[in-house]
Amino acid sequence: MMESKGNIKLVITGLLLSILMAAMDNTIVATAMGTIVGDLGGYDQFVWVTSAYMVANMAGMPIFGKLSDMYGRKRFFIFGLILFLVSSMLCGISQNIVQLSLFRALQGIGGGALMPIAFTIVFDLFPPEKRGKMTALLGATFGASSVLGPLLGAYITEYISWHWIFYVNVPIGILSFLLIWREYHESKIHTKQAIDWWGASTLVLSVVSLMFALELGGKKLAWDSLPLLGLFASFAVFLLIFVLVERKAEEPVISFWLFRRRLFAVSQILALLYGATFIILTVYIPIYVQAIYGGSATSAGLILTPMMLGSVVGSAIGGVFQTKTSFRNLMIISIFAFLAGMYLLSTLTPDTPRLYLTLYMTLAGFGTGFSFSLLPTASTHNLEPHYRGTANSTNSFLRSLGMTIGITLFGSIQSRTFLSNLKEQFADMGGGMGGGMPFNSEDTRSLFTDAGRAKIPPQVLDKIVAAMSSSITYLFLLALIPLAVAAVATFFMGKERVVAPEAGKPEAT
Repeated sequence: MMESKGNIKLVITGLLLSILMAAMDNTIVATAMGTIVGDLGGYDQFVWVTSAYMVANMAGMPIFGKLSDMYGRKRFFIFGLILFLVSSMLCGISQNIVQLSLFRALQGIGGGALMPIAFTIVFDLFPPEKRGKMTALLGATFGASSVLGPLLGAYITEYISWHWIFYVNVPIGILSFLLIWREYHESKIHTKQAIDWWGASTLVLSVVSLMFALELGGKKLAWDSLPLLGLFASFAVFLLIFVLVERKAEEPVISFWLFRRRLFAVSQILALLYGATFIILTVYIPIYVQAIYGGSATSAGLILTPMMLGSVVGSAIGGVFQTKTSFRNLMIISIFAFLAGMYLLSTLTPDTPRLYLTLYMTLAGFGTGFSFSLLPTASTHNLEPHYRGTANSTNSFLRSLGMTIGITLFGSIQSRTFLSNLKEQFADMGGGMGGGMPFNSEDTRSLFTDAGRAKIPPQVLDKIVAAMSSSITYLFLLALIPLAVAAVATFFMGKERVVAPEAGKPEAT
């Protein structure tokens, strides 16, 4: 086990700040995207501002997890933090959407080092009986950041400037850097291992191919077009090569032997499915509130606060009770709360009172919160210290992969469903707003401002709102499918739980 002779409370504070900063980044940018596009242009390319970050972030997680096992946590955590801060400043001075996308990719590489290594440092510093409480704290920070991002992004964009959604990372990151640099002192004993460059390269190429296919499919390229089929083929081929390479690599990026451990394998499946569904809530609930109920971007972000509190409570309970009952029992509570909340959200209509929306998403947030503290701990349960970085980064990678695929796939479904609903709504009005297409992207933007809504005739606005509402609630209904799979997977976790060592006995590693 690695030890820190510095002030552990200050080390944890530094880790919490880095997690808050990295985890909040994507949602804070998503909230400001409309303003960014209005300033820089490039509406047809703006999706890559988010995709570039997430792809680089996902690809970096297992790589940095392995490197931290080989050469130590501190150096790669500091490297990721510096890269994240430098690229944040570059994002703030971007002159066009292409520059911003490239700098966001650099930011994603830095973020890919921060999240998994932060969790692994906690596992190195604390014995099993204390890890639950600490991962609950880290998980609650992760959950809170996912919800605070939209609110902070909306506020900064509305009252300061979109540039500051990137500059705000600088003081947070500098404080985190100083705390970790001064207070975290790890063991100098590390195991020399080979770097799996072939595995890392094929993993990146596979993920990038999939992202391009999901982003372009049904938009710029037909689903049955040769270029799109080529992208899916590229994804499959590089994924197959990656699996073959990993099976023979001396020190693979992702250790597939870990998946022979049932608890580890199920935890990875749950991380993927929870990531794919939770991202829908964080992105589409603010859109729902602003488009259906009206109001500013700030008020739409504020509506997520109850869900944040629910996730914090769920994460805390999941962490505290890890030594009292099995991972499976706690995750059963989690999945049923998440399922119930998501189902209730799928029943929303434009006439649903805001109070009901608040209760529904609080329940969903409570269910999700358990996963933030339970799944990282379950992934490293009974593993030797030099495998924890790999296990944790794999869990973070699959959660991020789920989020990336979820927002891309469900986002594509929502946009097409919205247009289909509009055509049905305006069928009896001969095209509605100007013949031909019943609605366009410029008209859609008017839904999100009071001034824009005031310009739309009431009978037309009602139809647009109804179309938007049903397209988003349809996503919540579809999200029950991966959650049902998660419910089945949960029952295969077994009866394992965190067992605190007897007094006077060292931790078994």
